[in-house]
Amino acid sequence: MCFIDFKQNLFNSFELKLAEMMGINTYDFNGKRAIVRVDFNVPLDKTTNLVQDDKRIRAAIPTIKHILSHGGSVILLSHFGRPKNGPEAKFSLSQIVETVSDLLSCPVIFCADFNEASSRAAALISGEVMLLENVRFHPGETQGDLHFASLLASLGNCYVNDAFGSAHRAHASTTQIASFFPNDRMMGFLMEAELLNAQRILKTPTRPFTAIVGGAKVSDKVLIIENLLSIASDIIIGGGMAYTFAKAQGGEIGNSLFEADRIDVVLDIFKKAKELGVSIHLPSDSVVADSFAEDARTQTVDTHHIPEGWMGLDIGPVSIQQFQEVVLKSKTILWNGPMGVFEWNSFAQGTKEIALSVATATEHGAFSLIGGGDSAAAIAKFGLANRVSYISTGGGALLELFEGKTLPGINALD
Repeated sequence: MCFIDFKQNLFNSFELKLAEMMGINTYDFNGKRAIVRVDFNVPLDKTTNLVQDDKRIRAAIPTIKHILSHGGSVILLSHFGRPKNGPEAKFSLSQIVETVSDLLSCPVIFCADFNEASSRAAALISGEVMLLENVRFHPGETQGDLHFASLLASLGNCYVNDAFGSAHRAHASTTQIASFFPNDRMMGFLMEAELLNAQRILKTPTRPFTAIVGGAKVSDKVLIIENLLSIASDIIIGGGMAYTFAKAQGGEIGNSLFEADRIDVVLDIFKKAKELGVSIHLPSDSVVADSFAEDARTQTVDTHHIPEGWMGLDIGPVSIQQFQEVVLKSKTILWNGPMGVFEWNSFAQGTKEIALSVATATEHGAFSLIGGGDSAAAIAKFGLANRVSYISTGGGALLELFEGKTLPGINALD
């Protein structure tokens, strides 16, 4: 598929889905038991087991409150972590009940036993909320089992998917369950916001449009880079993946991350970028370390001349300045992936400075979409969440969306 075909097909798909899907605003929830798939897979404090970051729960609150205020009751479905062999205490959603209840300002009934779920759900009255135990405790969830989906579907009268972070998973509670509600399935406010903000990037970006792509491996981001070539004016490459790009240009990268099998892909990206008039910006200098450790010895060197035994873990000051100049001129910004190992203060400066430039550009009128995952974590770490346009709740889902893939959780609502 050529790049123009990719854009047109994806744009048409967005418009069709958003136009055809039933809206939560027009649905009559009075007397209905609404099954709402949410993404409450939130981090817990290792010491207290309390919710450490509640932004994913907060993001679903408007949808839940809308249903309750319009005469409905709510049955919440979510996964939590990746349990391997059935129920595990550390993956129980019982640990987040208090947080959900506090954010909703109402009691939340927790149903730990799926065998009791049917009677508990049938007894719900308008205004009540019930949270079921982790759906991944059942193998049928990740297998996309239709029978398990039917059991979940039997609990309610309608289905609302507001779990964008899980929309790329063809699981029972995100995809198959929707087939049991042909006339009563819809997306929630969060899902709609995610798609509309993505559409703003994919269909109507105001130029200059800069995509900032970071992370460890080229293989993780190659599809999004290739597809962004058709709409971006500038693409900034950072993180560990930048060193495969540097190697492809003939650079010496020491012990930095390197994917030898991606050299041809990188060279093809350079070629296509030139043909399409897209500027690829790579770090000219790097903060390197003599080991992968927070307290390693460091120095700043030319990215193409990293000494043997040293590895690049952050972009350097010259790169920061060059990247900032590009970002500050931008009118549309997509950021997916950090510039370095920002979790360690020794290698956080590059990510922090780029985050600050995205915030400044936003305050000067640019539209900025932060692509979930590590990018969202970085924005939160540096206290900039209120200074960007939109922070996605779905790292993997948003990535696949920009790669041009169909998201099963969204497609099931069509």
